[in-house]
Amino acid sequence: MNWESFNNIAHRMIELIYINILWILFTILGLGIFGIFPATVSMFTIVRKIIVKEEKFKIFNTFWRTYHMEFMRTNGFAIIFYLVGYFLYYDLQFLQLNVGKFQFLYPVLILIFFSGLITLLFFFPVYVHFKLSYFQYLKQSFLIALTSPIEVITIALTGVSIYIVVSVFPGMIPLFPGSIFAYIVTRLGFRAFTRIAKRQTT
Repeated sequence: MNWESFNNIAHRMIELIYINILWILFTILGLGIFGIFPATVSMFTIVRKIIVKEEKFKIFNTFWRTYHMEFMRTNGFAIIFYLVGYFLYYDLQFLQLNVGKFQFLYPVLILIFFSGLITLLFFFPVYVHFKLSYFQYLKQSFLIALTSPIEVITIALTGVSIYIVVSVFPGMIPLFPGSIFAYIVTRLGFRAFTRIAKRQTT
């Protein structure tokens, strides 16, 4: 590895650390529950710009502008995901209190859980990459995930791996986990988008 390659890698790692810190701070700024979605969209926006090698943008200014502009809209999506999560949690609690009854609901809940999960995995790269109508973001996230099993599995394994690493080394939480996950997910998202685009043109 020559010095230029090492310097580029070091510069990229510093950028990812900075983005991760901003993601945490802006999530806290929105009191967590209201900050997580706009902060995550802002992080994916920055990561996408880095991957496509967009020049002449300032990370903090772009992060803040995206966070401010997308705060209300992305929290609308957050509410949808929160409601689905609450519905699943409530129904699982209900089934645990009624052991032996309503067993037919388990497959339905599992289907809803995995549908919501794969939609969420692709929601952020879809949101920052495409210009769609409101509910088209959810529909396209689900459809792209459904037709991209390899990417879905890779994203899931990446998330589990990062979770294990930060569980063992919690001091890394302020440094890398969010931004590295966003970087990998965006890369995999681009691969899925490109493959789907090729199918549509053939």
